[in-house]
Amino acid sequence: MSISTNLPHLSTQQKPFFSQTELDTLLSHNLPKHVAIIPDGNRRWAIHHNEPYITAYTKGAQTLITIALVAKEIGIPVLTIYSFSTENWKRSQQEAEMFLQLFDTHLSFYAQSLVESDIRLHFIGNTSALPPFLQKTIEHVTMVTAPGKALDIVFALNYGGRDEIVRAIKKVISTQNQDISEQTISQSLDTAKWPDPDLVIRTSGEQRLSNFLLWQSSYAETYTDPTLWIDFSPHNFLSAIKEYQSRTRRRGGN
Repeated sequence: MSISTNLPHLSTQQKPFFSQTELDTLLSHNLPKHVAIIPDGNRRWAIHHNEPYITAYTKGAQTLITIALVAKEIGIPVLTIYSFSTENWKRSQQEAEMFLQLFDTHLSFYAQSLVESDIRLHFIGNTSALPPFLQKTIEHVTMVTAPGKALDIVFALNYGGRDEIVRAIKKVISTQNQDISEQTISQSLDTAKWPDPDLVIRTSGEQRLSNFLLWQSSYAETYTDPTLWIDFSPHNFLSAIKEYQSRTRRRGGN
């Protein structure tokens, strides 16, 4: 399947999204070190606007680029995006193939700009089950963006939280480690190299985790925004961060 899209270039000379006063206010409080996002509502946007799904997914990818640059500007080190779930294979074959081809197109198109923006890409999930052409692109962009230090973008691709936990337990058992504990499981998860998410954002008004980072989000703050993902703006993201900063995280304490 061949997909061509008119993609905007990622400017390495991006103007600031926020005023210095807004940034100073943010930085004077506790910033989340890891924000995870469930970017929901692309298909609903397509239906509401009488547009094909490919248009919605393309616009959704552009929103992702914007929010990644916002996270970098604010100084959030890790941004994890729920891109394609293990349950998404239940959609029509044509739609699943179209999304994965489009995802591949965006990865290839933006790779060099991400390098110039000091952004590093990672992928979690059962990527070995993805089409070979996408596996090859993932390998390439992971390698070329590896030097990035300003922001880690983690794409959850062919990912399911329950599947990840099962794979982690199998990994512990395969090492003949008899100590199956929270620590050994956490160290065997796809996300072992990053801190657990502090904040999980879901767009489009839905209020469930949908099998996303189930283990890691046990004490994460959750934030639901009614805005469809395509319309999710830098100031929507700013509102989520401010809400996070207004909460007291007790982690089971008093």
